Amino acid sequence: MSLSIRRPGLLTTVQDLGRHGYQKDGILVSGAMDATALRVANLLVGNEEHAAGLEISLMGPGVRFETDHLIALTGANLSPTLNGQPVGLHRPVWVSAGTELAFGAPVAGSRAYLAVAGGFALAPVLGSQATYLRAGFGGLHGRALQARDLIPGAAPTALGRKLMQLLASNESGTAWQSARWMPEPALRPSPPASPVIRAIRGPEYGQFSTQSQLDFWQQPFSVTTEADRMGYRLQGPDLIRQTTAEMLSTAVTFGTVQVPASGQPIALMADHQTTGGYPRLAQVITVDFSTLAQLRPGQSIQFKEVSLAEAQALYLAQERRLRALKRAIEFKML
Repeated sequence: MSLSIRRPGLLTTVQDLGRHGYQKDGILVSGAMDATALRVANLLVGNEEHAAGLEISLMGPGVRFETDHLIALTGANLSPTLNGQPVGLHRPVWVSAGTELAFGAPVAGSRAYLAVAGGFALAPVLGSQATYLRAGFGGLHGRALQARDLIPGAAPTALGRKLMQLLASNESGTAWQSARWMPEPALRPSPPASPVIRAIRGPEYGQFSTQSQLDFWQQPFSVTTEADRMGYRLQGPDLIRQTTAEMLSTAVTFGTVQVPASGQPIALMADHQTTGGYPRLAQVITVDFSTLAQLRPGQSIQFKEVSLAEAQALYLAQERRLRALKRAIEFKML
């Protein structure tokens, strides 16, 4: 099983849920920007949630499936088509050999995810197939996908084979067949135009002036063009730190909001550094990583403060939905 890249798109990489346990050695976690979207895509094709898929940014690639596959597309709506016909997101889709996937104009969000049943037969680096572009390892040759790349597929799981056989049996002579069911709405959100990003106070929150604290929660910020997998530089009111004391570099993570001397915050993303020397004003909560990942340059956002207890409750609710989706798919195949 394999798929070939006809056109690379703006930025298409192989990503899983990242390589964990090596930050002490200066090696990033990396992985999918919108991990929830990738997890849902994997569940829809019978994979383990941590399996690698393709992360597709804004302008999607052209992909030809060289053999029959079971696929799922989640995340941003980048107007996907199969053999020129629109295909829905957030559902399993059987595609026959020779079927071509393409993308059109971005409708909502910035990153889509393509999962294939079985995942990819690529050598892991430190336990992960995630591509880390700056270091040039993981994924396919440590780089973004290029035209004429061939990505070998691994064998589907037993559940993936059952899903594939079920859809293929209803194909009625067509080149592809989509399931009619989808996950619940909470697991297939449409990225809002002006989202609210929930966060808790960071370790250095108290070092900022009262006015800066109020501005951070009450005033809008826009995503600048300096936005990539490492972080988003935001533009808004100046956030003033009340002390000039130097800080030691300390741990940072996905969603950490740092404020450099310019007073304009930076939200760290999947390829963030392991430590940073800027004060940490806030920490975006885990369940809003997906919203953060789907932002585009120029979008306006507003931060909303929540408590640690609220953040934990929201996280547990999301994990329950993912477990329920997994059980529901398994139940369908009994």
